[in-house]
Amino acid sequence: MTHPIAIIGGTGLDQYQELVVERQTTVDTPFGPPSAPVKLGRIEAQPLLFLPRHGVDHSLPPHEINYRANLHALHALGAKAVVAVNAVGAIPPAMAPGMVVVPHDLIDYTWGRVSSFSAPGDVRHVDLTRPYDERLREALVDAAEAEGVSCTSGGVYACTPGPRLETAAEINRLERDGCDLVGMTGMPEAALARELGLPYASVCLVVNPAAGRGAGEITMAEIEVVLAQGMLGVRRLLARFARGAAALWS
Repeated sequence: MTHPIAIIGGTGLDQYQELVVERQTTVDTPFGPPSAPVKLGRIEAQPLLFLPRHGVDHSLPPHEINYRANLHALHALGAKAVVAVNAVGAIPPAMAPGMVVVPHDLIDYTWGRVSSFSAPGDVRHVDLTRPYDERLREALVDAAEAEGVSCTSGGVYACTPGPRLETAAEINRLERDGCDLVGMTGMPEAALARELGLPYASVCLVVNPAAGRGAGEITMAEIEVVLAQGMLGVRRLLARFARGAAALWS
Protein backbone atom coordinates (compact mmCIF):
# COMPACT_ATOMS: atom_id res chain seq x y z
CA MET A 1 0.00 0.00 0.00
CA THR A 2 1.34 3.43 -0.92
CA HIS A 3 1.07 6.33 1.54
CA PRO A 4 0.81 9.51 -0.54
CA ILE A 5 -0.06 11.92 2.29
CA ALA A 6 2.31 12.67 5.17
CA ILE A 7 1.43 14.64 8.29
CA ILE A 8 4.09 16.25 10.44
CA GLY A 9 2.64 16.69 13.91
CA GLY A 10 3.66 19.73 15.93
CA THR A 11 3.17 20.81 19.53
CA GLY A 12 -0.05 19.23 20.77
CA LEU A 13 -0.05 16.56 18.07
CA ASP A 14 2.77 14.22 19.06
CA GLN A 15 0.24 11.38 18.82
CA TYR A 16 -2.51 11.07 16.20
CA GLN A 17 -5.19 8.91 17.75
CA GLU A 18 -7.35 8.74 14.62
CA LEU A 19 -4.58 6.94 12.72
CA VAL A 20 -4.91 3.16 12.63
CA VAL A 21 -1.22 2.24 12.73
CA GLU A 22 -0.21 -0.73 10.58
CA ARG A 23 3.48 -0.49 11.27
CA GLN A 24 6.20 2.00 12.12
CA THR A 25 9.66 2.22 10.72
CA THR A 26 12.93 3.86 11.64
CA VAL A 27 14.39 5.40 8.49
CA ASP A 28 18.15 5.75 8.06
CA THR A 29 18.90 8.92 6.13
CA PRO A 30 22.16 10.49 4.90
CA PHE A 31 21.42 13.33 7.34
CA GLY A 32 20.99 11.26 10.49
CA PRO A 33 17.85 10.01 12.22
CA PRO A 34 14.49 11.76 11.95
CA SER A 35 12.68 13.00 15.04
CA ALA A 36 10.95 9.64 15.59
CA PRO A 37 9.99 6.45 13.79
CA VAL A 38 7.48 7.16 11.04
CA LYS A 39 4.05 5.59 11.54
CA LEU A 40 2.40 4.08 8.47
CA GLY A 41 -1.33 3.61 8.79
CA ARG A 42 -4.70 4.67 7.54
CA ILE A 43 -7.75 6.73 8.34
CA GLU A 44 -10.63 4.54 7.22
CA ALA A 45 -9.40 3.42 3.79
CA GLN A 46 -6.96 6.26 3.21
CA PRO A 47 -3.25 5.53 3.79
CA LEU A 48 -1.21 8.07 5.72
CA LEU A 49 2.29 8.69 7.08
CA PHE A 50 2.71 10.40 10.44
CA LEU A 51 5.85 11.87 11.99
CA PRO A 52 5.92 13.87 15.26
CA ARG A 53 8.26 16.79 14.66
CA HIS A 54 9.38 17.11 18.28
CA GLY A 55 9.66 13.37 18.92
CA VAL A 56 7.19 11.00 20.54
CA ASP A 57 7.87 12.52 23.98
CA HIS A 58 8.15 16.12 22.74
CA SER A 59 11.81 16.30 23.73
CA LEU A 60 13.23 18.13 20.71
CA PRO A 61 13.22 21.95 20.80
CA PRO A 62 12.66 23.78 17.50
CA HIS A 63 16.30 24.65 16.88
CA GLU A 64 17.51 21.06 17.38
CA ILE A 65 15.04 19.30 15.07
CA ASN A 66 16.68 17.46 12.18
CA TYR A 67 14.46 18.94 9.50
CA ARG A 68 16.45 17.42 6.65
CA ALA A 69 16.18 13.91 8.06
CA ASN A 70 12.45 14.33 8.65
CA LEU A 71 11.66 15.41 5.09
CA HIS A 72 14.06 12.93 3.55
CA ALA A 73 12.46 10.07 5.51
CA LEU A 74 8.94 10.96 4.39
CA HIS A 75 10.07 11.32 0.79
CA ALA A 76 11.89 7.97 0.94
CA LEU A 77 8.71 6.30 2.20
CA GLY A 78 6.78 7.52 -0.83
CA ALA A 79 5.05 10.66 0.40
CA LYS A 80 3.62 12.75 -2.43
CA ALA A 81 2.47 15.70 -0.28
CA VAL A 82 3.13 16.96 3.24
CA VAL A 83 0.80 18.70 5.68
CA ALA A 84 2.49 20.32 8.67
CA VAL A 85 0.73 21.15 11.93
CA ASN A 86 2.06 24.17 13.82
CA ALA A 87 1.13 25.82 17.12
CA VAL A 88 1.47 29.58 16.73
CA GLY A 89 0.99 32.94 18.35
CA ALA A 90 -1.29 35.48 16.66
CA ILE A 91 -0.35 39.08 15.97
CA PRO A 92 -3.68 40.65 14.85
CA PRO A 93 -6.47 40.53 17.46
CA ALA A 94 -8.88 39.02 14.93
CA MET A 95 -6.91 35.77 15.11
CA ALA A 96 -7.97 34.54 18.53
CA PRO A 97 -6.69 31.51 20.45
CA GLY A 98 -8.37 28.34 19.24
CA MET A 99 -8.65 29.54 15.64
CA VAL A 100 -7.13 27.54 12.81
CA VAL A 101 -5.22 29.43 10.11
CA VAL A 102 -3.94 28.02 6.82
CA PRO A 103 -1.18 30.49 5.89
CA HIS A 104 -0.32 31.46 2.34
CA ASP A 105 3.18 32.89 2.83
CA LEU A 106 6.06 33.06 5.30
CA ILE A 107 9.14 34.99 6.38
CA ASP A 108 12.14 33.17 7.82
CA TYR A 109 13.86 34.86 10.77
CA THR A 110 15.82 31.80 11.92
CA TRP A 111 19.57 31.53 11.82
CA GLY A 112 22.05 28.68 12.18
CA ARG A 113 19.72 25.96 10.91
CA VAL A 114 20.80 23.70 8.08
CA SER A 115 18.25 24.82 5.53
CA SER A 116 19.06 22.95 2.32
CA PHE A 117 19.93 19.55 0.90
CA SER A 118 22.54 21.32 -1.23
CA ALA A 119 26.05 19.94 -1.10
CA PRO A 120 29.25 20.73 -3.02
CA GLY A 121 28.49 19.93 -6.64
CA ASP A 122 24.75 19.75 -5.96
CA VAL A 123 23.56 23.32 -5.46
CA ARG A 124 19.76 23.54 -5.42
CA HIS A 125 18.09 26.83 -6.28
CA VAL A 126 14.34 26.46 -5.89
CA ASP A 127 11.58 28.98 -6.40
CA LEU A 128 9.79 29.73 -3.12
CA THR A 129 7.57 32.56 -4.31
CA ARG A 130 4.59 30.63 -2.97
CA PRO A 131 5.93 28.36 -0.23
CA TYR A 132 2.60 26.65 0.40
CA ASP A 133 0.88 24.54 -2.24
CA GLU A 134 -2.42 26.14 -3.20
CA ARG A 135 -4.23 22.90 -3.95
CA LEU A 136 -3.31 21.54 -0.53
CA ARG A 137 -4.35 24.79 1.11
CA GLU A 138 -7.75 24.75 -0.53
CA ALA A 139 -8.34 21.12 0.47
CA LEU A 140 -7.45 21.89 4.08
CA VAL A 141 -9.73 24.93 4.24
CA ASP A 142 -12.56 22.92 2.69
CA ALA A 143 -12.03 20.18 5.28
CA ALA A 144 -12.16 22.72 8.11
CA GLU A 145 -15.42 24.16 6.81
CA ALA A 146 -16.93 20.69 6.44
CA GLU A 147 -16.03 19.89 10.05
CA GLY A 148 -17.26 23.21 11.41
CA VAL A 149 -13.76 24.23 12.51
CA SER A 150 -13.21 28.00 12.72
CA CYS A 151 -10.61 28.61 10.03
CA THR A 152 -8.98 31.58 8.32
CA SER A 153 -7.58 31.06 4.84
CA GLY A 154 -4.43 33.11 4.39
CA GLY A 155 -1.85 34.73 6.60
CA VAL A 156 1.90 35.28 6.76
CA TYR A 157 3.81 32.96 9.08
CA ALA A 158 6.93 34.36 10.78
CA CYS A 159 9.42 31.67 11.77
CA THR A 160 11.60 32.70 14.72
CA PRO A 161 14.51 30.72 16.20
CA GLY A 162 12.99 29.73 19.57
CA PRO A 163 12.80 28.09 21.92
CA ARG A 164 12.14 31.32 23.81
CA LEU A 165 9.10 33.35 22.97
CA GLU A 166 9.48 36.76 21.37
CA THR A 167 9.67 40.20 22.94
CA ALA A 168 6.89 42.73 22.42
CA ALA A 169 9.24 44.86 20.31
CA GLU A 170 10.06 41.87 18.12
CA ILE A 171 6.36 41.24 17.55
CA ASN A 172 5.91 44.91 16.61
CA ARG A 173 8.67 44.45 14.06
CA LEU A 174 7.03 41.32 12.66
CA GLU A 175 3.77 43.20 12.30
CA ARG A 176 5.54 45.98 10.37
CA ASP A 177 6.98 43.26 8.13
CA GLY A 178 3.47 42.05 7.36
CA CYS A 179 3.34 38.94 9.53
CA ASP A 180 0.17 37.56 11.09
CA LEU A 181 1.42 34.42 12.85
CA VAL A 182 4.58 33.60 14.75
CA GLY A 183 6.01 30.12 15.24
CA MET A 184 9.34 28.35 15.45
CA THR A 185 9.18 25.34 13.11
CA GLY A 186 7.87 26.43 9.71
CA MET A 187 11.36 26.81 8.26
CA PRO A 188 13.42 25.23 6.86
CA GLU A 189 10.66 22.63 6.58
CA ALA A 190 8.84 24.39 3.74
CA ALA A 191 12.03 25.01 1.75
CA LEU A 192 13.25 21.44 2.16
CA ALA A 193 9.91 20.09 0.96
CA ARG A 194 10.19 22.31 -2.12
CA GLU A 195 13.70 21.00 -2.84
CA LEU A 196 12.28 17.47 -2.79
CA GLY A 197 9.36 18.44 -5.03
CA LEU A 198 6.83 17.74 -2.27
CA PRO A 199 3.69 19.91 -2.17
CA TYR A 200 3.57 21.36 1.35
CA ALA A 201 1.02 23.25 3.42
CA SER A 202 0.57 24.19 7.06
CA VAL A 203 -2.34 23.99 9.47
CA CYS A 204 -1.69 26.51 12.23
CA LEU A 205 -3.52 26.44 15.55
CA VAL A 206 -3.44 29.79 17.33
CA VAL A 207 -2.60 29.06 20.96
CA ASN A 208 -1.88 32.54 22.33
CA PRO A 209 -1.81 36.22 21.48
CA ALA A 210 1.75 37.13 20.53
CA ALA A 211 3.95 38.97 23.03
CA GLY A 212 2.51 42.35 23.96
CA ARG A 213 -0.85 41.56 22.36
CA GLY A 214 -2.51 39.94 25.36
CA ALA A 215 -3.47 41.03 28.85
CA GLY A 216 -0.37 39.73 30.57
CA GLU A 217 2.47 37.24 30.34
CA ILE A 218 2.22 34.21 28.09
CA THR A 219 2.09 31.05 30.19
CA MET A 220 2.45 27.44 29.11
CA ALA A 221 -0.53 26.56 31.29
CA GLU A 222 -2.79 28.78 29.19
CA ILE A 223 -1.30 27.46 25.97
CA GLU A 224 -1.86 23.86 27.05
CA VAL A 225 -5.54 24.53 27.67
CA VAL A 226 -5.97 25.88 24.14
CA LEU A 227 -3.94 23.01 22.70
CA ALA A 228 -6.10 20.41 24.41
CA GLN A 229 -9.28 21.87 22.96
CA GLY A 230 -8.02 23.21 19.64
CA MET A 231 -6.25 20.06 18.53
CA LEU A 232 -9.55 18.19 18.68
CA GLY A 233 -10.73 20.31 15.76
CA VAL A 234 -7.40 20.02 13.97
CA ARG A 235 -7.54 16.23 14.21
CA ARG A 236 -11.06 16.19 12.77
CA LEU A 237 -9.97 18.53 10.00
CA LEU A 238 -7.01 16.30 9.12
CA ALA A 239 -9.14 13.16 9.10
CA ARG A 240 -11.65 14.79 6.74
CA PHE A 241 -8.82 16.07 4.56
CA ALA A 242 -7.15 12.66 4.38
CA ARG A 243 -10.38 10.92 3.40
CA GLY A 244 -11.11 13.38 0.64
CA ALA A 245 -7.73 14.44 -0.67
CA ALA A 246 -5.38 11.44 -0.63
CA ALA A 247 -6.53 10.33 -4.08
CA LEU A 248 -5.29 13.61 -5.55
CA TRP A 249 -1.71 12.64 -4.73
CA SER A 250 -1.90 8.87 -5.25
